[in-house]
Amino acid sequence: MTKHSTVLDEKAIDRALTRISHEIIERNKGIDRCILVGIKTRGAHLAKRLSEKIAAIEDEAIRTGELDITLYRDDLHKKTIDEEPHVEQVDITHDVKDQIVILVDDVLYTGRTVRAAMDAVMDVGRPAAIQLAVLVDRGHRELPIRPDFIGKNIPTSSEERVVVRLEEEDTENNVVIYKE
Repeated sequence: MTKHSTVLDEKAIDRALTRISHEIIERNKGIDRCILVGIKTRGAHLAKRLSEKIAAIEDEAIRTGELDITLYRDDLHKKTIDEEPHVEQVDITHDVKDQIVILVDDVLYTGRTVRAAMDAVMDVGRPAAIQLAVLVDRGHRELPIRPDFIGKNIPTSSEERVVVRLEEEDTENNVVIYKE
């Protein structure tokens, strides 16, 4: 794989998360009924960053949780992409019944990870709504899933790989496209 281009640097990621935070508050008329649920690993870090921004805007903490979805990642080899994802761990301590659950992930690709995350949320309880916030939407959906909040749309080919790096995991903040 060769590096093709950096599409988001640290400042661009921060601006995108600030915008998404405001959009979440606006769309939901506040955060009283909202629960941010990050999809591990980088989605959980993004959810934490969003929760900090929302708390600064609203002077109130938003409820949070995490899901660990394995077997499917945008940045793994093609062989694993065809496998169905499964939920390893659900860490949502809040009652989701009649609440608005906002799933947070780094990259939206085929939609399989999000479908598994929605199934996991429904197993915990029946929310009033499930919304989706992603840092990058790269297209190529296999399922009818559409994000409600998008940091950046990045049209890609199936030969390209979108890599999100966050300092909590990778010591730097950027989004890079690699080509095979």
